[in-house]
Amino acid sequence: MATSDYYEVLDTRFARLFNSNAHVDKLHTGCRWAEGPVYFPAGRFLVWSDIPNDRMLRYDETDGSVSVFRQPAGNSNGNTTDRKGRLITCEHGGRRVSRTEHDGSVTTLADKWKGKRLNSPNDVVVKSDGSIWFTDPAYGIDSDYEGNKAESEIGACHVYRIDPKKGEIEAVITDMVRPNGIAFSPDEKLLYVVDTGRTHGAQNPAHMRVFKVSDKNKVSGGEVFADCTAGLFDGFRLDTDGRIWTSAADGIHCYDPDGTLIGKVKVPEVVANCAWGGNKRNVLYICGTTSLYAVRLMVNGVKLC
Repeated sequence: MATSDYYEVLDTRFARLFNSNAHVDKLHTGCRWAEGPVYFPAGRFLVWSDIPNDRMLRYDETDGSVSVFRQPAGNSNGNTTDRKGRLITCEHGGRRVSRTEHDGSVTTLADKWKGKRLNSPNDVVVKSDGSIWFTDPAYGIDSDYEGNKAESEIGACHVYRIDPKKGEIEAVITDMVRPNGIAFSPDEKLLYVVDTGRTHGAQNPAHMRVFKVSDKNKVSGGEVFADCTAGLFDGFRLDTDGRIWTSAADGIHCYDPDGTLIGKVKVPEVVANCAWGGNKRNVLYICGTTSLYAVRLMVNGVKLC
């Protein structure tokens, strides 16, 4: 296989970020809609969601085996870890953000805002101060495919922050159509959020926005960082130099912090999300529709916990 089968260089800055001998490997297949990968370095395993099949799967990096981590799983979508290494999950079916404790029990962190049920939490990230930031579009209640069909009680789709001490939920971004993927810059001064409103009308956005975050967690700005050139952005992660590696219809798109699309990692399925793994955080795990893929890159991902 040629280098061009796996990578597309759009800017010379991308050429040094990959090894031409490193292939994109398919690790597992058989999902209906693979999403929300999260890596646990202590156990060297990855957990990800298979939303329509209402299960979470576990990939063991040491022997390549795959097993069911949890089923039913509340039609889980996005996952991450907190600063204590606990699993944080967005559940479409439960319409909540949950935390799996070290003993295996599950705690609800957020399921209502101002007394109204959340729509269907989608993606989540934890800041170094312990606050949990998540998006809440309505994909899990739009139909029974990814959750349970229902009317939105809130009547809008917001980005929320859970206070780590009081557990209070605050709507921090309220002007998006369908907020989706979410992540911080390495210094946490910038918050990137995808809007996939295009799924609900050609006039709606298919872009990523960037917000400034103050030391007191006040959000401002919200300029368009990038428009997706192939399908829709979804989940994404950053490397330690602030580059964004984001899902798209034809693979993973890599953006320089200045907003330039510098290259692509080609994947033969529509990609929904990705996560850094490996003992050096240089393996990018990729959830593509039915399958889990991985590629070893020349960069390192931002540490989540």
